[in-house]
Amino acid sequence: MPVEPIAPSLRVGRGRPDPVALIRDLTPEEALAAEVKPALSHLDALAEAYRCLECGTAEVPAPCQRACPADVDVAAFIGLIARERPARAARVILASNPLGGSCARVCPTELLCEGSCVLHTAHDRPVDIGRLQRYAMDAAFSEPASFIVSLPPKNGRSVAVIGGGPAGLSAAAFLVMSGFSVTLYDEHDDIGGLVRYAIAPYRLWSEPLPNERAWLEGLGVRFRLGHAVRDAREFTRIAAEYDAIVLAVGLGDDVEIHYPGDNLPGVHSSLPFIEAVKGGVPPAIGQHAVVIGGGNTAIDVAREAWRLGAGDVTLLYRRTEAEMPAYPDEVLQARREGIRFQFLAEPVAFTGTSRVTGVMVRPMRLGAPDASGRRRPEPVSEAEPFEIPADTVVRATGQQPRRAFLTEVAGLEMLGTRILVDPMNGATSRPRVFAAGDAVNGGDTVVEAVHLARVATHGVEEALLGSAVR
Repeated sequence: MPVEPIAPSLRVGRGRPDPVALIRDLTPEEALAAEVKPALSHLDALAEAYRCLECGTAEVPAPCQRACPADVDVAAFIGLIARERPARAARVILASNPLGGSCARVCPTELLCEGSCVLHTAHDRPVDIGRLQRYAMDAAFSEPASFIVSLPPKNGRSVAVIGGGPAGLSAAAFLVMSGFSVTLYDEHDDIGGLVRYAIAPYRLWSEPLPNERAWLEGLGVRFRLGHAVRDAREFTRIAAEYDAIVLAVGLGDDVEIHYPGDNLPGVHSSLPFIEAVKGGVPPAIGQHAVVIGGGNTAIDVAREAWRLGAGDVTLLYRRTEAEMPAYPDEVLQARREGIRFQFLAEPVAFTGTSRVTGVMVRPMRLGAPDASGRRRPEPVSEAEPFEIPADTVVRATGQQPRRAFLTEVAGLEMLGTRILVDPMNGATSRPRVFAAGDAVNGGDTVVEAVHLARVATHGVEEALLGSAVR
């Protein structure tokens, strides 16, 4: 896209918000509502957009675009913001990422687009791409008519999308923008999947999901919410009504790892814990909170516990920091907030009578690598277990795949706990059934779910229309 040059004198920088400073003096109620990536004002958005060098060409996209799984033309939309055209910027975003508003809040931009920014590689602060994307999307959502998408004629084919999380919503959008009639099924009464129910509120409460749903409905996506597809019979019934299906069922409940005392009041699983917080009924947290796990959800829960008023929050992980699946930047922010990390430590029991009062922990060490390639933790036999005080314990050790349902579907092959797909088009082993999202990759970012949804959409186009529009 041709753009006007921007005067170098206008390329001024603005500091990023300090998440710790933002909530240091707030009450727990205020801290819960304080976003780690707050919205930019109009002037701050312009100042930040002016910093962008608008590098890249049509032949060689900018590094930030190449680092984005959704392939958003970052330089183009930031250039439009700099020229005070946020609605046009939103159109650029939505063409590649139908969940541009949500991704702006939850995407690990520090690892992706911002981590690849040429200013960053030049030892300067990267452009705040995530918050600029949020600025464009918020501005467009405030005037819905300003970013209506021109749709092609209907092609006469219909597709059912099963799952209303990031992959399902994105697939529905891409499909309807390709001329398909699309109906989306989800067991919940509202859309969003893990974005709505499993991502901490300091990243996203519910906005902008209502706006994203309204936009999808405006495109023509039909929603069948509160409609669970949990067995092969219901799947077969739906398959008979449509020309193709996109499975975007995500993952299921928390992994169940049982310990003595895990039925004590004050012991929680991560997903119900986060859902309760986002629903406005957070559990009593007490002074001491212990979180078990080493992924991004564990970090989210630990930081939420601190915001709820716990003075002492400890995260237990049975490997070392080097093996943690959580993003390094999130670990750093958690440390800055005062979260304590107890590595090479595995819980063996929860103590207490009428309520949990502690976690018994045994020291671990790393042995030989396991099937994942990581060194397997094993108990230190000569070390005695020790107790950590706990008024609240949250288990955040991952989610289970929906294997029970998926293995019932005739002709659908699994790769371990994941749906086996052709990586080029998302096709499963069952004809005209495609899959995307966490059920395929085992759990990844929202923006990666958007990418897999686009891949599956190309597969549907190839199967039903004979060609794919790339």
